[in-house]
Amino acid sequence: MIKKLITLGVFSISLLSFAQQTENKAPKITIIPSVGYAWRTAKTASGLSKAEQDYVKGLKSGVNFDISAYYHLKNIVAIGVKYSNYSASSDGFLLGYGQNGMPMSIPVTTKDHISFFGPAVMISNFSEATRHKMYLDMGLGVISYTTKTGNVKGTGSNLGAEINFAYQYQVSKNFLIGPKLGMTAGTLNKMKIDGRTIEFGDDQKEGLHRVSLSAAATFRF
Repeated sequence: MIKKLITLGVFSISLLSFAQQTENKAPKITIIPSVGYAWRTAKTASGLSKAEQDYVKGLKSGVNFDISAYYHLKNIVAIGVKYSNYSASSDGFLLGYGQNGMPMSIPVTTKDHISFFGPAVMISNFSEATRHKMYLDMGLGVISYTTKTGNVKGTGSNLGAEINFAYQYQVSKNFLIGPKLGMTAGTLNKMKIDGRTIEFGDDQKEGLHRVSLSAAATFRF
């Protein structure tokens, strides 16, 4: 989280410096980075023990970072690209069995990453003479999932979608800031685990849906 905030801060200062140099030009390019938290909304599998439920719960919320860039075609419409990344991890002790067949608690750590990348369109009132701005953007592209538990790694990708709605207060002509609500959708029908492809049944598909709440900064130049 700290690394993401530092990176976002350095990136923001660089963009703000460039924006000040283009103060007298009509902004045509908009770049929006944001960072916050997200919650996965897919249903947890039934039949899990209390320890397993707690372990899975740790992976259902995490840090959400995204960045998008747009070129304005008209007063309210812009087109561009969007990238987002969700990261979560969970540590715990799960029931296992030793070589003698006796039950034992085994320490386990899982790290999950869900990323989205694709073209997007944005509708905004950025050109209006008000400091209170709003925008809605929608993207359709590739959603990818990586999960790693110990030495076991699983990956998968499919078609995904993302939509965001934000309020932005205009601090200056080229800089705005405010809260953003986002929703990401995607489902995996199969995954590759340690090089072996596993097909999921209809009731076993991996849901990658999530809701995010972030602080977004808008740079226009």
